[in-house]
Amino acid sequence: MKITFYGHACLGIQINDVHILVDPFISGNPKALAIDINTLEADYILLTHAHQDHILDVETIAARTSAVIVSNYEIATYYEKKGFEHHPMNHGGSWDFEFGNLKYVNAIHTSSFPDGSYGGQPGGFVIEGEHKNIYIAGDTALTFDMKLIPLQTKLDLAILPIGDNFTMGINDAIIASDFLECDKVLGYHFDTFGYIEIDHEAAKRKFFEKDKDLMLLEIGEFIEL
Repeated sequence: MKITFYGHACLGIQINDVHILVDPFISGNPKALAIDINTLEADYILLTHAHQDHILDVETIAARTSAVIVSNYEIATYYEKKGFEHHPMNHGGSWDFEFGNLKYVNAIHTSSFPDGSYGGQPGGFVIEGEHKNIYIAGDTALTFDMKLIPLQTKLDLAILPIGDNFTMGINDAIIASDFLECDKVLGYHFDTFGYIEIDHEAAKRKFFEKDKDLMLLEIGEFIEL
């Protein structure tokens, strides 16, 4: 499993020959100017919620790649009406895709489209791949529901928002990793704009002091599990 960070909360995940794109907000991110959305591969696009900083490039990429858009019922049907391939889900539900089992789990946040229309309830995703399991939290506060995930899935990586103000910050992300029983964390949703700028070294040090590993990737950088 290869995971590439495209800035903010956007990720590219490759599982075998399947390409998954998560929350594509690239063209509007001044920190991600080096990423060309016209070259990104996508068989599936996973959307955690409807805010503009998570869906901005969905239609451009899906129109070119014919990717299947996977999200909550309201978001999926929104794109269905625009003629895009889609797969609706809701909290607690799971589905076996060609890349593995995907479960839509709870997140505490808000969700509306840029025009103010209802974007359903926000969520996160648990992916159980052939060899590795990951949790993509989406935009969320710390929640006790995270404790439910390790009851069914042993995680190899937790991808958590760490920018604070709109989501969890560093201290809550450390607690979240305890709830998830996963000490390997990839941080995202940080530094894009002033409200969510963080001190990288201080953040890593706080995780290290708890015997945990926080990875902060540069835009375009990837890890392999």
